[in-house]
Amino acid sequence: MKIVDLDEHYLSLYLVCLEDWSDESKEAGRHKEIWYHRMKDKGLRVKLAFDDHGALGGMIQYIPIECSFVGGSDLYVINCIWVHGHSQGRGSFQHRGMGTALLEAAEVDARSLGAKGLVAWGLLIPVFMRASWFKKHGYRKVDRQGIRVLLWKPFASDAIPPQWLPSKGKPSLDPNKVTVTAFCNGWCPAQNLALERAKRASAESQFADKVVFREIDTFDRADILRLGIADALFVNNKEVRTGPPPSYEKIRKLIDKQAKKIRSPITGDGT
Repeated sequence: MKIVDLDEHYLSLYLVCLEDWSDESKEAGRHKEIWYHRMKDKGLRVKLAFDDHGALGGMIQYIPIECSFVGGSDLYVINCIWVHGHSQGRGSFQHRGMGTALLEAAEVDARSLGAKGLVAWGLLIPVFMRASWFKKHGYRKVDRQGIRVLLWKPFASDAIPPQWLPSKGKPSLDPNKVTVTAFCNGWCPAQNLALERAKRASAESQFADKVVFREIDTFDRADILRLGIADALFVNNKEVRTGPPPSYEKIRKLIDKQAKKIRSPITGDGT
């Protein structure tokens, strides 16, 4: 196994999280590409994992906490660690120690950059980015929001624990419309996919004249701090779970359901 830094040769694969075989990667648009070019000079680090036959099977990306969706200082935050596990495309590379090798390489790198610790987020449910996996690798829980757990591994005795940014409310609404709001940080194709489907569903709803779509770019940390939200999808004030990304059909139904409740100013009914 070999762990290397990202170079231009593998950039296109990195931008689709190694899933160049997937049509959903194209549907997610160019958000991650834009994010990458904005973040690469702000401390973004990306490492790739190759097996003994030279096949690319995994990746990890991490950024300074000051540029992230987490509160803290002098730390690096893992956006995601991903080992390809689908039968399609390049096939499965999981259960071979590739994730552990990527994590260890990131820890060594973060130390060399002067970071006082490495931070990860994990889920309590047994899916992608499991909190239990990070705990097995020496990470400790420091904060929690619902099923999302914030964990860290300090490197220095004076390291200050990170914390989730506090939620400060929900997006504003148009009182006479169904308000569809998509917050987009850009680094995650799954979140980008939800945004693109919501944008299309809003435009193609049978009640499109009663729908307003708002896209909020949260690349700048000030925009995250405003509501404490980096990536999310709302239909009116109801947050739509975006992991895994909801289908276009599901989002369209949610929008149409809310649109039917809006009463016409002329007829007084909901049509």
